Amino acid sequence: MPSSNSVLFTAILLLACGMDARAGEVWRWTDANGNPHYADRPAPDARSARRIGHSAPAAIARLRVEQGDGEYLAWAQNPLDGPVEVLLQVSGRPPQATPALPARATVPARTEVLLTRIAGHGGAAQLVLTAVPGHSGARPRDIEYGYPLDTRNLRIEQGWGGGFSHADAQNRHAVDFAAPVGTPVIAARDGTVMHTEAGFDEASPGDHEAVTRANFVRVLHDDGTMALYAHLDAGGVLVTAGQRVRRGTRLGRSGNTGLSSGPHLHFVVQVNRGLSLESIPFRMFGPQGILRFQP
Repeated sequence: MPSSNSVLFTAILLLACGMDARAGEVWRWTDANGNPHYADRPAPDARSARRIGHSAPAAIARLRVEQGDGEYLAWAQNPLDGPVEVLLQVSGRPPQATPALPARATVPARTEVLLTRIAGHGGAAQLVLTAVPGHSGARPRDIEYGYPLDTRNLRIEQGWGGGFSHADAQNRHAVDFAAPVGTPVIAARDGTVMHTEAGFDEASPGDHEAVTRANFVRVLHDDGTMALYAHLDAGGVLVTAGQRVRRGTRLGRSGNTGLSSGPHLHFVVQVNRGLSLESIPFRMFGPQGILRFQP
């Protein structure tokens, strides 16, 4: 399952010099003449853009430090189409700041929030920003979810509490549905596309960092819960961030990206429990009736 389910972003920034939070992304694409190019982001006219093997996933929040009149202003930027909760901490001796560090806030979709004002005197401080998707005040409703694959076939490879990869809090109530690469993945519930990742290819055998490189769609529901559809095919995301989807809307194509034992769809409903992403039980109606997800 993708590490994007958990604490998704940690950036360190020295007050003396800014650092791009997107560092680590490496893209490959071709131009109109078929020539290959590599950079930290694809050109506007890029063709067949893909993140390559050692690339890191895009950040879900960014730290921006602005120099003011005798102080530094630390802002948290949220590029997602849904809220994120952030925590700004300092490594080492904390500087004088208002409010004092650590500082915590919820940042609404596509906005930025001022976290703290840091006094300009004293030595450089090392700031660490941690972010988790979702609002900590989510109140899940009892909803029956639809089957997330557009097929009558049903085979559950791993249910709730599965020993291979469903033992931690964020995946304890996840389900892995076996599905050939390219199987249509559809929304199990109405919501808004909050975040997508589509640029990764299948991992190489023995790639221990593959857990960070799964393609996925995260859908935010009206009660604050979020459904994650993961291990999608390379280029297999068919929706865009901010798009409103209805139950049954085609989201993408299943695949085998990230840390995967074989082609399947990883489906989980999650909530933010105060800077901690947790999976929750859910009801689902499948091709042959009510589904049971015991390991």
